[in-house]
Amino acid sequence: MTTQIKKKEGADESHKMCMMSRREFLMYSGSAAAVTIVPITLFPGTAQARQLEAEVTKYPRKLIGRLSKLKANKPVDFNYPDNNANSEAMLVNLGNVQAGGGVGPKRNVVAYSYLCTHQGGPLQGRYKAVGKHRVLGQCPFHLSTFDLTRHGIVVSGQAFQSLPQVLLEIEGDNIYAVGMMGLIFGRNRNLMEG
Repeated sequence: MTTQIKKKEGADESHKMCMMSRREFLMYSGSAAAVTIVPITLFPGTAQARQLEAEVTKYPRKLIGRLSKLKANKPVDFNYPDNNANSEAMLVNLGNVQAGGGVGPKRNVVAYSYLCTHQGGPLQGRYKAVGKHRVLGQCPFHLSTFDLTRHGIVVSGQAFQSLPQVLLEIEGDNIYAVGMMGLIFGRNRNLMEG
């Protein structure tokens, strides 16, 4: 015995009007704990670049490296925004690949937290450069992987938030960390009292 359900004409179109894809939700949602709102190019170097308003928290500048000392695709470890628990981060020159939030003449120098946003899994030693792809992962806990060219967006795995990106500024040859975009795993705010 087969039962046929008759679709109401136009039901698909009206359903789509009230639905939002996961990508749209991630791009247009935000948090109330923001300090500053800045426009950031999601896909740098493209004619159809979209603007994403990202919420960021600014901190005092901290010298974390020098442009002349960075080697392509060789991460440099540092702590930011403080020296407390869960502040391990990486600074990396992505070679010939531009990145959202990238600094330097080629916009290819970025920095990220080393903690997976799902359950805080350690991502040290898990940077990969294959072709034009630059990812951090897979997380040893649940295999989450993050795209470093697109503000640390989740590529695969159980994570549902982008990897926190360290905001950078260049002054001469010096690279400074100046803020965080996103909340570091295990904290209710990024800066902790020492």
